[in-house]
Amino acid sequence: MATTLNIILIVFAVVCLLAGLAGAVIPGLPGPPLSWVGLMLLSCSDAAQCSTGCLVTMAVAAVVITVLDYVIPSISTKRFGGGKASVWGCNIGLVVAILGLPFGPQGIIGLIFWPFVGAFVGELIDKKPADEALRAAFGSVLGFLSGTLVKVVYAIIAVIIAIKEVIS
Repeated sequence: MATTLNIILIVFAVVCLLAGLAGAVIPGLPGPPLSWVGLMLLSCSDAAQCSTGCLVTMAVAAVVITVLDYVIPSISTKRFGGGKASVWGCNIGLVVAILGLPFGPQGIIGLIFWPFVGAFVGELIDKKPADEALRAAFGSVLGFLSGTLVKVVYAIIAVIIAIKEVIS
């Protein structure tokens, strides 16, 4: 392969892998898909050849993690005793956070704050006591943090695979 193209692929692969790490914690950056693109670009270069099985497995994992990232806060809210109204409130809060509506906290704080508020208000609408509403709302925060942890682990695994492939 032409040296210039090879260097371009490697540079873009490194940028995508680093952006994937950042995207694991920064809202709006799709961390797992970016990490996967980094692996794919690296595999297209002469520097490393990830196996097809590895690339397919990482692609499936990226899709699953990306989808679950939006579902886990609701599941966690339910597990912490939240009813349908708090799950709906959590989901509405998540949409508000994703859309970045021009009021209240935005960014990573908004992704924690709005689902929390939505779950809390949903439980209060269901006429649940404040302590139960707070527990369900806390579940949404724990769900968000769990999803973030899974994305960070995925991004680190992608970087480790990339380093291993380049070294070997």
